[in-house]
Amino acid sequence: MSRRVDERQPACVFGVCSVNNGVKLDRRNAHRAVQELLLPDEPTPALAPLPTIGEQKDIRYHAARARGLLNGPESTGMDYWSINPYVGCAFGCTYCYARYAHRYAVDRALSTSASSHELRAEIEAMPPWLAFERHVLVKSDAAAILGHELRPGSPRLKALTTGEVVVVGTATDPYQPAERRFRVTRGVLETLASYDGLSIVIITKSPLITRDADILRRITERSSLTVHLSLITMRRELARLIEPRAPTPDARVRAVARLSSAGIDVGINVMPVLPGITDGPADLEDLVRHVANAGATHVNACALRLRATARARYLPFIAENFPHLADRYARSYSEGHHLSRHYRDGLRTFFTALCGRVGIPFGTPDEETETVSVPPAKADTQTDLFAASPAV
Repeated sequence: MSRRVDERQPACVFGVCSVNNGVKLDRRNAHRAVQELLLPDEPTPALAPLPTIGEQKDIRYHAARARGLLNGPESTGMDYWSINPYVGCAFGCTYCYARYAHRYAVDRALSTSASSHELRAEIEAMPPWLAFERHVLVKSDAAAILGHELRPGSPRLKALTTGEVVVVGTATDPYQPAERRFRVTRGVLETLASYDGLSIVIITKSPLITRDADILRRITERSSLTVHLSLITMRRELARLIEPRAPTPDARVRAVARLSSAGIDVGINVMPVLPGITDGPADLEDLVRHVANAGATHVNACALRLRATARARYLPFIAENFPHLADRYARSYSEGHHLSRHYRDGLRTFFTALCGRVGIPFGTPDEETETVSVPPAKADTQTDLFAASPAV
């Protein structure tokens, strides 16, 4: 039986979201970008099976050959390097933008393996958005591949040691449940910890990252490191509805505190705060105060971008659980993936004022490229756009 949210709840005003958790995605070639993020296009050796290396309830994990791990700006259309240890994600967030690329990645993995027809049939029988959650590819050889790519004298090592940024977790969460068992992300970080002068960003929803505090501290001794921990609401039941298998809000706030106490720079991505659902002023203030008290160094946020590939999952979810918002979403995103400029500007003004009052820097993502910019000056008063702006 589906859960519905009572439309008599207090009206919400702002919606905040990034379809890729605060990292930059080239609008001109989004599909190509995510495909390159997940499985770089390189020649394939002789066929071998695509083994199932683990199961967790209704999720199956498959070992996939990571012929390449670092994805560069020239292939992804982004201005930084990216690493994604997993393809697919068990957290099942309803707004996730990367679902469509999973089918592309799985098709490639299956076509370059001697896997059974039964496995292919099982995957193809699922909607692509569901297969993304239920069949996760594990790049178990990621650390070794990364070490080879960053061998002394390599162009990639030169790029990363001369100021170019590498982001871990741009398409799928590097600390999703698979990481507890397979430890692929830990291996990647151990490799990165052996180099000097890198600029590293990690994006995750999971407190499992605190397991690797020892490696994170080693990295900070030799390189620049920032953790972006994603959190959209402090309301536990609402978070469970929107992000069914993601860690609880309280667990994420505790992770902020543990990372901060370990000397790790950690900020919060309020991405996405969903229009009409998690965008109440009181809720957002509660969230910002919680993370500031826990030791977060900054807050990032931006308005929901609902691209066509995310709609197949997200809009039916809205119709089922928030039917009073279905028409408003359809109207708001009928002409593109952005909300109105008035809405986005109001959101920025609100967060600037809120973070100013709380005493935590606010960094606003660039509207065109979805990357975090320098925090603007703090504001002294709260915006009155709550009364003037439509809820969606």
